[in-house]
Amino acid sequence: MGWMDQGTWTNKWYKPDEKGRFVREQTRFRNQISEQGPHQAESGRYHLYVSYACPWAHRTLIFRKLLGLDAHIGISVVDWYMGDDGWRFKPDVKGATEDQLFHSDFLWQVYKQAQEDYSGRVTVPVLWDKQLKTIVNNESREIIQMLDLGFDGFKSSELTFYPEPLRQKIDETLDAIYNPINNGVYRAGFATSQAAYHEAVTELFQALEHWDSVLSKQRYLCGEVITAADWAMFTTLLRFDAVYYTHFKCNLRHVYEFPHLWGYLRDLYQQPGVSETCHFDHIKGHYFVSHAHLNPSGIIPEGPLLDLTSAHGRA
Repeated sequence: MGWMDQGTWTNKWYKPDEKGRFVREQTRFRNQISEQGPHQAESGRYHLYVSYACPWAHRTLIFRKLLGLDAHIGISVVDWYMGDDGWRFKPDVKGATEDQLFHSDFLWQVYKQAQEDYSGRVTVPVLWDKQLKTIVNNESREIIQMLDLGFDGFKSSELTFYPEPLRQKIDETLDAIYNPINNGVYRAGFATSQAAYHEAVTELFQALEHWDSVLSKQRYLCGEVITAADWAMFTTLLRFDAVYYTHFKCNLRHVYEFPHLWGYLRDLYQQPGVSETCHFDHIKGHYFVSHAHLNPSGIIPEGPLLDLTSAHGRA
């Protein structure tokens, strides 16, 4: 995973707490795009650094695509493999690109461009301001909200995933699914004690059962329209059976064994434009090869065979 210490790259893994629990560090760049602040919405001014493998970055790709911001916000896509130098740019890998702005070899070099003495994790997504030559934000939840609400004048779509009457409920739902589900799969996979793993898996499947029950009564997490909460859930569910079930030992049940979650996952996958953002070669390659301590052989499984295009019945 790696870490920057006062602007110097070091190859350090996450440090668990005293009980073996995985602890995710807070993101460091938390500025906003606003009419009054230094970062104002403009076409062509901002650039996204993403990974097709990463569920957090995947959220931003979905928003950029569905809101019609492709022409206004460029992207650079890292290679799916994360080695000792962290995320790298390797344009000869299918789907990856070069660093479109600085021609860097590694993402940590982009962070160093923003802050010479930066200390912290080097993660995707990254929203970069080309005018001020710095990172605006590297917190996915805040980036997707900015893409939706901050770029309203540039969207070629009338969609919004933050409808005003539901904003409080969206925020509450995002909070509710974050630790047990979005982060819960990592808490299980990166646990270093049996107790920490058991705690994470138990909370994960209790939460999945809860939301499966909610979806038995309504089409989406916050009601009858797709919101930001749904896309936050989607990027985790998409990777669940293909990766988390085996690689992170989240194997009490597959998503396809939850009748309402399974139909819901297919419903979201089949929304126009979404499947174009889903790259299972990057997803499976990244997890099964990059995490050598979990899968020393680096063998990428060929399955499971999931038909995400079959009728979902959610309508």
